Amino acid sequence: MYKVFVNDVPIILSTQKNSGANYTNIPIKKAKLKRLIPKLESGELHYLNLYHKKEHKLLKYLKRKLKVIVAGGGLVYNTKNEILFIYRNKKWDLPKGKANKGEDIETTALREVEEETKVQGLEIVSFLQTTYHVLKRNNKYRLKETHWFEMKTDYDGELIPEREEGIKKAKWKNFEKTQKALKNSYANIKLLFPKEYLVQHPNDRIS
Repeated sequence: MYKVFVNDVPIILSTQKNSGANYTNIPIKKAKLKRLIPKLESGELHYLNLYHKKEHKLLKYLKRKLKVIVAGGGLVYNTKNEILFIYRNKKWDLPKGKANKGEDIETTALREVEEETKVQGLEIVSFLQTTYHVLKRNNKYRLKETHWFEMKTDYDGELIPEREEGIKKAKWKNFEKTQKALKNSYANIKLLFPKEYLVQHPNDRIS
């Protein structure tokens, strides 16, 4: 199964013909995404399952329908176990960006994190996962496929947000501040974090 986000609403790609009473279930080969995506954006449609009996063909068919933008990004830890965030479009996000032609994805991820925050001394620890979301470019829908890596650095210098890319802030955040930031982030970003970061802090609960 895969999740492809339209804003924070996931399109489910699965081998199940029926994902439940709330879902609109459509064979992925027959899905008219130019009609379905606006319904998800407007809230007219909340639950969409696109299915095919062979799991390995789900993304293949989706990529036939939507042009793919390949990107790389990082979940970066410093020596204090703080996490590097950027603030853009009134949301807390992680640094990421589009791959250059002929560039391997690890190089893309390292380059984009550095360009967007001016952090230095990055080292990839491991691959995390690939996320998918739909965006609109030049009035056409695109599928953004972002490959995420856990990274580390001992850099303790100034962070400088890449304002040309609309980034307002670049900040290190500790555990508590990360929990708070994730409340104003994106669903596909939350997928990258260990569960303990997504549990509501007891002091934030309303009695």
